[in-house]
Amino acid sequence: MSHAAQFYIDGQWVEPASAVWFDLVDPSTEKVFDKLALGNAADVDRAVAAARRAFPAWSATSVAERVALLKRVVAVYERRYDEFAELMRREMGAPITFARNGQAARGPAHLNALIEVLERFEFEEQRGNTRVVLEPIGVCGLITPWNWPINQIVVKIAPALAAGCTMVLKPSEYSPLSALAFAEVLHDAGVPAGVFNLVNGDGPGVGAAIASHPDIDMVSFTGSTRAGVLVAQSAAETVKRVAQELGGKSANLLLDDVDLEQAVTRGVAACFTNSGQSCSIPTRMLVPRHLMNDAAQIAKHAAQAYRTGPTDDPATQLGPLVNASQFKRVQALIQTGIDEGARLVTGGIGRPDGIDAGYYARPTVFADVAPHMTIAREEIFGPVLSMIPYDSEEEAIAIANGTDYGLAAYVQSADLARARKVGRALRAGGVHLNYPPADFQAPFGGYKRSGNGREWGEAGLREYLETKAMVGYGAE
Repeated sequence: MSHAAQFYIDGQWVEPASAVWFDLVDPSTEKVFDKLALGNAADVDRAVAAARRAFPAWSATSVAERVALLKRVVAVYERRYDEFAELMRREMGAPITFARNGQAARGPAHLNALIEVLERFEFEEQRGNTRVVLEPIGVCGLITPWNWPINQIVVKIAPALAAGCTMVLKPSEYSPLSALAFAEVLHDAGVPAGVFNLVNGDGPGVGAAIASHPDIDMVSFTGSTRAGVLVAQSAAETVKRVAQELGGKSANLLLDDVDLEQAVTRGVAACFTNSGQSCSIPTRMLVPRHLMNDAAQIAKHAAQAYRTGPTDDPATQLGPLVNASQFKRVQALIQTGIDEGARLVTGGIGRPDGIDAGYYARPTVFADVAPHMTIAREEIFGPVLSMIPYDSEEEAIAIANGTDYGLAAYVQSADLARARKVGRALRAGGVHLNYPPADFQAPFGGYKRSGNGREWGEAGLREYLETKAMVGYGAE
Protein backbone atom coordinates (compact mmCIF):
# COMPACT_ATOMS: atom_id res chain seq x y z
CA MET A 1 0.00 0.00 0.00
CA SER A 2 1.28 3.44 -0.93
CA HIS A 3 1.42 6.02 1.82
CA ALA A 4 1.85 8.88 -0.67
CA ALA A 5 -1.22 10.62 0.76
CA GLN A 6 0.00 10.41 4.36
CA PHE A 7 2.86 11.42 6.65
CA TYR A 8 4.57 9.33 9.32
CA ILE A 9 4.40 11.15 12.66
CA ASP A 10 4.75 9.80 16.20
CA GLY A 11 4.78 6.18 15.07
CA GLN A 12 1.62 6.42 12.96
CA TRP A 13 0.53 7.16 9.41
CA VAL A 14 -1.50 10.36 9.62
CA GLU A 15 -3.43 12.66 7.34
CA PRO A 16 -1.87 16.02 6.39
CA ALA A 17 -3.16 19.17 8.06
CA SER A 18 -4.11 20.64 4.67
CA ALA A 19 -2.61 18.81 1.74
CA VAL A 20 -1.54 20.28 -1.56
CA TRP A 21 -1.28 17.59 -4.22
CA PHE A 22 1.80 17.01 -6.35
CA ASP A 23 1.87 14.81 -9.47
CA LEU A 24 4.47 12.05 -9.45
CA VAL A 25 5.73 11.69 -13.02
CA ASP A 26 7.65 8.73 -14.41
CA PRO A 27 10.62 10.48 -16.06
CA SER A 28 11.00 7.71 -18.63
CA THR A 29 7.47 8.15 -19.97
CA GLU A 30 6.48 11.66 -18.77
CA LYS A 31 3.22 10.13 -17.45
CA VAL A 32 1.68 10.75 -14.02
CA PHE A 33 1.54 7.55 -11.97
CA ASP A 34 0.60 8.78 -8.48
CA LYS A 35 -0.15 11.86 -6.41
CA LEU A 36 1.80 12.98 -3.36
CA ALA A 37 0.47 14.99 -0.44
CA LEU A 38 2.64 18.01 0.35
CA GLY A 39 2.61 19.35 3.89
CA ASN A 40 3.13 22.72 5.50
CA ALA A 41 4.39 24.33 8.69
CA ALA A 42 1.54 22.85 10.75
CA ASP A 43 2.61 19.34 9.80
CA VAL A 44 6.21 20.19 10.68
CA ASP A 45 5.08 21.52 14.09
CA ARG A 46 3.32 18.23 14.79
CA ALA A 47 6.33 16.15 13.76
CA VAL A 48 8.79 18.28 15.73
CA ALA A 49 6.63 18.04 18.84
CA ALA A 50 6.63 14.25 18.53
CA ALA A 51 10.41 14.20 18.09
CA ARG A 52 10.88 16.51 21.08
CA ARG A 53 8.74 14.24 23.29
CA ALA A 54 10.65 11.15 22.20
CA PHE A 55 14.12 12.62 22.71
CA PRO A 56 14.63 12.08 26.47
CA ALA A 57 13.93 8.35 26.34
CA TRP A 58 15.74 7.65 23.06
CA SER A 59 18.82 9.66 23.99
CA ALA A 60 19.11 7.60 27.17
CA THR A 61 19.24 4.25 25.37
CA SER A 62 22.43 2.22 25.43
CA VAL A 63 24.81 1.72 22.54
CA ALA A 64 23.87 -1.96 22.53
CA GLU A 65 20.18 -1.07 22.08
CA ARG A 66 20.95 1.24 19.17
CA VAL A 67 23.21 -1.33 17.51
CA ALA A 68 20.48 -3.96 17.81
CA LEU A 69 17.94 -1.58 16.28
CA LEU A 70 20.17 -0.73 13.32
CA LYS A 71 20.76 -4.44 12.69
CA ARG A 72 17.00 -4.98 12.60
CA VAL A 73 16.69 -2.11 10.13
CA VAL A 74 19.21 -3.81 7.84
CA ALA A 75 17.35 -7.13 8.06
CA VAL A 76 13.96 -5.60 7.25
CA TYR A 77 15.46 -3.53 4.40
CA GLU A 78 17.11 -6.58 2.86
CA ARG A 79 13.76 -8.37 2.67
CA ARG A 80 12.40 -5.47 0.58
CA TYR A 81 15.58 -4.84 -1.42
CA ASP A 82 14.09 -5.40 -4.89
CA GLU A 83 11.10 -3.22 -4.01
CA PHE A 84 13.42 -0.31 -3.21
CA ALA A 85 15.15 -0.74 -6.56
CA GLU A 86 11.83 -0.71 -8.38
CA LEU A 87 10.60 2.37 -6.52
CA MET A 88 13.72 4.35 -7.44
CA ARG A 89 13.48 3.17 -11.04
CA ARG A 90 9.96 4.55 -11.17
CA GLU A 91 10.28 7.78 -9.24
CA MET A 92 13.63 9.15 -10.46
CA GLY A 93 14.39 7.13 -13.58
CA ALA A 94 17.30 4.96 -12.45
CA PRO A 95 17.77 2.05 -14.92
CA ILE A 96 16.78 -1.13 -13.12
CA THR A 97 20.25 -2.70 -13.10
CA PHE A 98 21.78 0.45 -11.63
CA ALA A 99 18.81 0.84 -9.28
CA ARG A 100 19.58 -2.62 -7.87
CA ASN A 101 23.38 -2.59 -7.92
CA GLY A 102 23.97 1.10 -7.24
CA GLN A 103 21.00 2.86 -5.67
CA ALA A 104 19.42 0.16 -3.48
CA ALA A 105 22.80 -1.23 -2.46
CA ARG A 106 23.74 1.97 -0.67
CA GLY A 107 21.17 1.35 2.07
CA PRO A 108 22.75 -1.71 3.71
CA ALA A 109 26.26 -0.54 2.78
CA HIS A 110 25.94 2.63 4.88
CA LEU A 111 23.94 0.97 7.64
CA ASN A 112 26.52 -1.78 8.10
CA ALA A 113 29.37 0.74 8.02
CA LEU A 114 27.65 2.79 10.70
CA ILE A 115 27.02 -0.28 12.85
CA GLU A 116 30.76 -1.03 12.75
CA VAL A 117 31.51 2.54 13.84
CA LEU A 118 28.97 2.50 16.65
CA GLU A 119 30.21 -0.79 18.08
CA ARG A 120 33.68 0.67 18.69
CA PHE A 121 32.93 4.38 19.18
CA GLU A 122 33.93 6.02 22.46
CA PHE A 123 31.33 8.52 23.67
CA GLU A 124 33.42 9.51 26.71
CA GLU A 125 37.10 10.32 27.19
CA GLN A 126 39.09 11.29 30.26
CA ARG A 127 41.51 14.20 29.78
CA GLY A 128 43.29 14.86 33.04
CA ASN A 129 40.70 16.13 35.51
CA THR A 130 38.07 16.64 32.80
CA ARG A 131 35.58 14.16 31.41
CA VAL A 132 34.75 14.90 27.76
CA VAL A 133 31.32 13.50 26.95
CA LEU A 134 29.74 13.32 23.48
CA GLU A 135 25.95 13.60 23.66
CA PRO A 136 23.17 13.61 21.05
CA ILE A 137 22.52 17.10 19.76
CA GLY A 138 18.73 16.77 19.97
CA VAL A 139 15.98 16.99 17.37
CA CYS A 140 17.34 16.98 13.82
CA GLY A 141 15.74 18.21 10.60
CA LEU A 142 16.87 16.13 7.63
CA ILE A 143 16.33 17.45 4.10
CA THR A 144 17.33 15.12 1.26
CA PRO A 145 17.53 15.29 -2.56
CA TRP A 146 16.11 13.12 -5.32
CA ASN A 147 19.28 11.90 -7.06
CA TRP A 148 20.41 9.25 -4.53
CA PRO A 149 17.19 8.80 -2.55
CA ILE A 150 18.06 5.92 -0.22
CA ASN A 151 21.75 6.78 0.03
CA GLN A 152 21.01 10.29 1.22
CA ILE A 153 18.35 9.46 3.76
CA VAL A 154 20.38 6.58 5.24
CA VAL A 155 23.55 8.66 5.69
CA LYS A 156 21.46 11.07 7.78
CA ILE A 157 18.99 8.78 9.56
CA ALA A 158 21.49 6.08 10.56
CA PRO A 159 23.99 8.34 12.35
CA ALA A 160 21.17 10.35 13.92
CA LEU A 161 19.70 7.14 15.36
CA ALA A 162 23.15 5.93 16.40
CA ALA A 163 23.88 9.19 18.21
CA GLY A 164 20.60 9.09 20.14
CA CYS A 165 18.88 11.90 18.24
CA THR A 166 15.28 12.13 17.12
CA MET A 167 14.38 13.52 13.73
CA VAL A 168 12.02 14.90 11.10
CA LEU A 169 12.76 13.94 7.49
CA LYS A 170 11.70 15.86 4.39
CA PRO A 171 12.66 13.85 1.31
CA SER A 172 12.53 15.38 -2.14
CA GLU A 173 9.06 15.56 -3.59
CA TYR A 174 10.53 14.02 -6.76
CA SER A 175 11.63 10.82 -5.00
CA PRO A 176 9.28 10.28 -2.03
CA LEU A 177 8.22 6.68 -2.51
CA SER A 178 11.51 5.09 -1.49
CA ALA A 179 11.57 7.35 1.57
CA LEU A 180 8.03 6.29 2.52
CA ALA A 181 9.06 2.66 2.13
CA PHE A 182 12.06 3.31 4.37
CA ALA A 183 9.71 4.78 6.98
CA GLU A 184 7.83 1.47 6.87
CA VAL A 185 11.14 -0.36 7.37
CA LEU A 186 11.97 1.75 10.42
CA HIS A 187 8.49 1.13 11.83
CA ASP A 188 8.72 -2.62 11.31
CA ALA A 189 12.22 -2.68 12.81
CA GLY A 190 10.83 -1.21 16.01
CA VAL A 191 11.98 2.40 16.00
CA PRO A 192 10.08 3.94 18.95
CA ALA A 193 7.23 6.34 18.23
CA GLY A 194 8.40 9.91 17.67
CA VAL A 195 12.06 9.05 17.13
CA PHE A 196 11.63 9.17 13.35
CA ASN A 197 9.05 11.34 11.59
CA LEU A 198 8.46 12.06 7.90
CA VAL A 199 6.68 15.02 6.32
CA ASN A 200 6.61 15.32 2.55
CA GLY A 201 6.68 18.74 0.98
CA ASP A 202 8.59 21.23 -1.11
CA GLY A 203 11.33 23.61 -0.04
CA PRO A 204 9.21 26.71 0.63
CA GLY A 205 6.42 24.79 2.35
CA VAL A 206 8.25 22.25 4.53
CA GLY A 207 11.98 22.73 4.06
CA ALA A 208 11.88 26.34 5.24
CA ALA A 209 9.70 25.41 8.22
CA ILE A 210 12.23 22.77 9.27
CA ALA A 211 15.23 25.07 8.82
CA SER A 212 13.71 27.87 10.89
CA HIS A 213 11.94 25.80 13.54
CA PRO A 214 12.97 26.87 17.07
CA ASP A 215 12.65 23.33 18.46
CA ILE A 216 14.99 21.77 15.89
CA ASP A 217 18.58 21.69 17.10
CA MET A 218 20.31 20.77 13.84
CA VAL A 219 19.57 20.72 10.13
CA SER A 220 21.34 18.38 7.74
CA PHE A 221 20.74 19.40 4.13
CA THR A 222 21.83 17.89 0.83
CA GLY A 223 21.03 19.71 -2.39
CA SER A 224 22.04 22.66 -4.52
CA THR A 225 24.32 25.39 -3.24
CA ARG A 226 21.58 27.95 -3.88
CA ALA A 227 19.10 26.06 -1.70
CA GLY A 228 21.79 25.40 0.91
CA VAL A 229 22.31 29.13 1.34
CA LEU A 230 18.58 29.61 1.95
CA VAL A 231 18.56 26.81 4.54
CA ALA A 232 21.53 28.35 6.36
CA GLN A 233 19.92 31.77 6.36
CA SER A 234 16.67 30.37 7.79
CA ALA A 235 18.57 28.40 10.43
CA ALA A 236 20.72 31.34 11.53
CA GLU A 237 18.02 33.04 13.61
CA THR A 238 17.82 30.07 15.99
CA VAL A 239 21.61 29.44 15.91
CA LYS A 240 21.14 25.76 15.11
CA ARG A 241 23.89 23.60 13.69
CA VAL A 242 23.76 23.30 9.90
CA ALA A 243 25.50 20.52 8.00
CA GLN A 244 25.44 20.90 4.22
CA GLU A 245 26.44 18.68 1.32
CA LEU A 246 26.00 20.88 -1.74
CA GLY A 247 27.07 21.11 -5.37
CA GLY A 248 30.24 20.04 -7.11
CA LYS A 249 32.21 20.43 -10.31
CA SER A 250 34.84 17.79 -9.70
CA ALA A 251 38.06 17.66 -11.71
CA ASN A 252 39.62 14.42 -12.94
CA LEU A 253 43.35 15.03 -13.47
CA LEU A 254 44.86 12.63 -16.00
CA LEU A 255 48.62 12.94 -15.59
CA ASP A 256 50.86 12.35 -18.58
CA ASP A 257 51.97 8.85 -17.53
CA VAL A 258 48.49 7.23 -17.54
CA ASP A 259 47.20 4.40 -19.68
CA LEU A 260 45.10 6.84 -21.71
CA GLU A 261 42.58 4.31 -23.01
CA GLN A 262 41.78 3.04 -19.54
CA ALA A 263 41.90 6.41 -17.78
CA VAL A 264 39.56 8.12 -20.25
CA THR A 265 37.13 5.22 -20.58
CA ARG A 266 36.77 4.87 -16.82
CA GLY A 267 36.53 8.65 -16.51
CA VAL A 268 33.58 8.73 -18.90
CA ALA A 269 31.92 5.94 -16.91
CA ALA A 270 32.42 7.85 -13.67
CA CYS A 271 31.03 11.05 -15.19
CA PHE A 272 27.95 9.23 -16.49
CA THR A 273 27.18 7.56 -13.14
CA ASN A 274 23.48 7.93 -12.33
CA SER A 275 22.99 9.53 -15.76
CA GLY A 276 25.33 12.32 -14.65
CA GLN A 277 23.05 13.28 -11.75
CA SER A 278 25.59 13.14 -8.93
CA CYS A 279 27.30 16.00 -7.14
CA SER A 280 30.67 14.29 -6.65
CA ILE A 281 31.27 12.69 -10.06
CA PRO A 282 34.23 13.84 -12.21
CA THR A 283 32.60 16.11 -14.78
CA ARG A 284 35.79 17.99 -15.74
CA MET A 285 38.49 15.81 -17.30
CA LEU A 286 41.87 17.56 -17.35
CA VAL A 287 44.10 16.15 -20.09
CA PRO A 288 47.67 17.02 -21.17
CA ARG A 289 47.26 19.21 -24.23
CA HIS A 290 49.34 16.95 -26.48
CA LEU A 291 47.04 14.03 -25.64
CA MET A 292 43.74 15.86 -26.09
CA ASN A 293 42.89 14.64 -29.59
CA ASP A 294 43.53 11.00 -28.70
CA ALA A 295 41.67 11.36 -25.42
CA ALA A 296 38.70 12.96 -27.15
CA GLN A 297 38.41 10.04 -29.58
CA ILE A 298 38.55 7.54 -26.73
CA ALA A 299 35.87 9.49 -24.86
CA LYS A 300 33.73 9.64 -28.00
CA HIS A 301 33.80 5.89 -28.45
CA ALA A 302 33.14 5.29 -24.75
CA ALA A 303 30.16 7.68 -24.70
CA GLN A 304 28.65 6.28 -27.88
CA ALA A 305 28.79 2.78 -26.43
CA TYR A 306 26.37 3.71 -23.66
CA ARG A 307 22.93 2.21 -24.04
CA THR A 308 20.07 4.62 -23.37
CA GLY A 309 16.59 3.17 -23.19
CA PRO A 310 13.67 1.97 -21.07
CA THR A 311 14.43 1.93 -17.37
CA ASP A 312 12.95 -1.57 -16.94
CA ASP A 313 15.39 -3.07 -19.48
CA PRO A 314 18.33 -4.66 -17.59
CA ALA A 315 20.66 -3.67 -20.47
CA THR A 316 19.93 0.07 -20.17
CA GLN A 317 22.88 2.04 -18.80
CA LEU A 318 21.65 5.63 -19.02
CA GLY A 319 18.17 6.55 -17.88
CA PRO A 320 16.29 9.83 -18.16
CA LEU A 321 16.89 12.96 -16.15
CA VAL A 322 14.57 13.34 -13.21
CA ASN A 323 12.07 15.88 -14.52
CA ALA A 324 11.23 18.35 -17.26
CA SER A 325 12.97 21.23 -15.51
CA GLN A 326 16.22 19.31 -15.22
CA PHE A 327 15.98 18.22 -18.86
CA LYS A 328 15.56 21.82 -20.02
CA ARG A 329 18.48 22.96 -17.87
CA VAL A 330 20.83 20.31 -19.27
CA GLN A 331 19.76 21.08 -22.84
CA ALA A 332 20.40 24.78 -22.27
CA LEU A 333 23.87 24.14 -20.85
CA ILE A 334 24.80 21.86 -23.74
CA GLN A 335 23.74 24.62 -26.14
CA THR A 336 25.77 27.12 -24.13
CA GLY A 337 28.84 24.90 -24.49
CA ILE A 338 28.36 24.89 -28.26
CA ASP A 339 27.75 28.65 -28.37
CA GLU A 340 30.86 29.42 -26.29
CA GLY A 341 33.08 27.48 -28.67
CA ALA A 342 33.78 24.16 -26.96
CA ARG A 343 34.36 21.33 -29.44
CA LEU A 344 31.37 18.98 -29.46
CA VAL A 345 32.83 15.48 -29.80
CA THR A 346 29.59 13.52 -29.49
CA GLY A 347 26.04 14.02 -28.29
CA GLY A 348 24.50 17.46 -28.22
CA ILE A 349 21.01 18.81 -27.71
CA GLY A 350 17.86 16.75 -28.07
CA ARG A 351 16.95 13.22 -27.10
CA PRO A 352 18.99 10.19 -28.19
CA ASP A 353 18.06 8.71 -31.55
CA GLY A 354 15.01 6.47 -31.42
CA ILE A 355 13.61 7.95 -28.21
CA ASP A 356 10.62 10.27 -28.55
CA ALA A 357 9.37 10.45 -24.94
CA GLY A 358 10.97 10.78 -21.55
CA TYR A 359 13.53 13.23 -20.19
CA TYR A 360 16.48 11.53 -21.87
CA ALA A 361 19.61 13.54 -22.68
CA ARG A 362 22.19 12.47 -25.22
CA PRO A 363 25.52 11.25 -23.78
CA THR A 364 27.66 14.29 -24.54
CA VAL A 365 31.39 14.99 -24.63
CA PHE A 366 33.04 18.37 -25.17
CA ALA A 367 36.77 18.72 -25.85
CA ASP A 368 39.04 21.79 -25.80
CA VAL A 369 36.93 23.36 -23.08
CA ALA A 370 38.45 26.53 -21.59
CA PRO A 371 38.32 26.91 -17.79
CA HIS A 372 36.27 30.10 -18.07
CA MET A 373 33.47 28.50 -20.10
CA THR A 374 30.10 27.96 -18.47
CA ILE A 375 30.24 24.16 -18.89
CA ALA A 376 33.57 24.15 -17.03
CA ARG A 377 32.18 26.14 -14.11
CA GLU A 378 28.51 25.29 -13.60
CA GLU A 379 27.16 21.99 -12.31
CA ILE A 380 25.23 20.47 -15.21
CA PHE A 381 23.73 17.34 -13.57
CA GLY A 382 23.44 15.34 -16.76
CA PRO A 383 25.60 12.98 -18.86
CA VAL A 384 27.94 15.74 -20.05
CA LEU A 385 31.75 15.60 -19.85
CA SER A 386 33.94 18.68 -20.27
CA MET A 387 37.53 17.87 -21.34
CA ILE A 388 39.99 20.66 -20.49
CA PRO A 389 43.58 20.76 -21.83
CA TYR A 390 46.57 21.74 -19.67
CA ASP A 391 50.29 22.27 -20.26
CA SER A 392 51.86 21.53 -16.87
CA GLU A 393 51.07 19.76 -13.64
CA GLU A 394 50.98 23.09 -11.83
CA GLU A 395 48.48 24.47 -14.33
CA ALA A 396 46.31 21.36 -13.94
CA ILE A 397 46.20 21.81 -10.18
CA ALA A 398 45.33 25.49 -10.60
CA ILE A 399 42.50 24.66 -13.02
CA ALA A 400 41.18 21.92 -10.72
CA ASN A 401 41.12 24.30 -7.76
CA GLY A 402 39.81 27.24 -9.77
CA THR A 403 36.10 26.78 -9.09
CA ASP A 404 33.66 27.77 -6.36
CA TYR A 405 33.24 24.10 -5.52
CA GLY A 406 35.37 21.60 -3.63
CA LEU A 407 33.39 18.42 -3.09
CA ALA A 408 35.58 15.86 -4.85
CA ALA A 409 38.60 15.51 -7.11
CA TYR A 410 40.20 12.62 -8.97
CA VAL A 411 43.82 11.91 -9.92
CA GLN A 412 45.05 9.25 -12.36
CA SER A 413 48.73 8.33 -12.60
CA ALA A 414 50.90 5.26 -13.13
CA ASP A 415 52.96 6.49 -10.18
CA LEU A 416 50.97 6.31 -6.93
CA ALA A 417 53.45 8.58 -5.12
CA ARG A 418 52.91 11.22 -7.80
CA ALA A 419 49.14 10.85 -7.56
CA ARG A 420 49.33 11.28 -3.79
CA LYS A 421 51.40 14.45 -4.13
CA VAL A 422 48.96 15.99 -6.59
CA GLY A 423 46.02 14.88 -4.46
CA ARG A 424 47.38 16.76 -1.44
CA ALA A 425 47.41 19.95 -3.50
CA LEU A 426 43.71 19.71 -4.41
CA ARG A 427 41.16 21.73 -2.44
CA ALA A 428 38.43 19.12 -2.18
CA GLY A 429 36.84 17.13 0.60
CA GLY A 430 37.30 13.80 -1.15
CA VAL A 431 40.24 12.98 -3.42
CA HIS A 432 40.09 9.68 -5.34
CA LEU A 433 43.36 8.20 -6.57
CA ASN A 434 43.29 5.86 -9.58
CA TYR A 435 39.56 5.09 -9.50
CA PRO A 436 39.39 3.33 -6.11
CA PRO A 437 36.35 1.39 -4.90
CA ALA A 438 33.93 3.23 -2.64
CA ASP A 439 34.93 3.42 1.02
CA PHE A 440 31.79 3.83 3.14
CA GLN A 441 33.91 4.69 6.20
CA ALA A 442 35.62 7.62 4.46
CA PRO A 443 34.37 11.12 5.40
CA PHE A 444 32.20 12.61 2.65
CA GLY A 445 31.74 16.36 2.24
CA GLY A 446 33.15 19.45 0.63
CA TYR A 447 35.30 22.53 0.79
CA LYS A 448 34.16 26.01 -0.25
CA ARG A 449 30.65 26.24 -1.71
CA SER A 450 30.29 22.47 -1.71
CA GLY A 451 29.23 22.66 1.92
CA ASN A 452 30.41 22.05 5.44
CA GLY A 453 30.37 19.08 7.78
CA ARG A 454 30.90 15.46 6.80
CA GLU A 455 28.80 12.36 6.25
CA TRP A 456 29.57 8.61 6.11
CA GLY A 457 31.15 6.49 8.84
CA GLU A 458 32.54 7.99 12.02
CA ALA A 459 32.66 11.50 10.60
CA GLY A 460 28.93 11.28 9.91
CA LEU A 461 28.18 10.12 13.45
CA ARG A 462 30.14 13.00 14.98
CA GLU A 463 27.95 15.56 13.17
CA TYR A 464 25.03 14.57 15.41
CA LEU A 465 26.90 14.88 18.70
CA GLU A 466 27.50 17.78 21.08
CA THR A 467 30.67 18.03 23.21
CA LYS A 468 30.32 18.45 26.96
CA ALA A 469 33.37 19.12 29.17
CA MET A 470 32.82 18.04 32.79
CA VAL A 471 35.64 19.94 34.46
CA GLY A 472 36.58 18.75 37.93
CA TYR A 473 35.17 15.32 37.19
CA GLY A 474 38.22 13.75 38.79
CA ALA A 475 40.82 11.42 37.37
CA GLU A 476 39.88 7.82 36.71
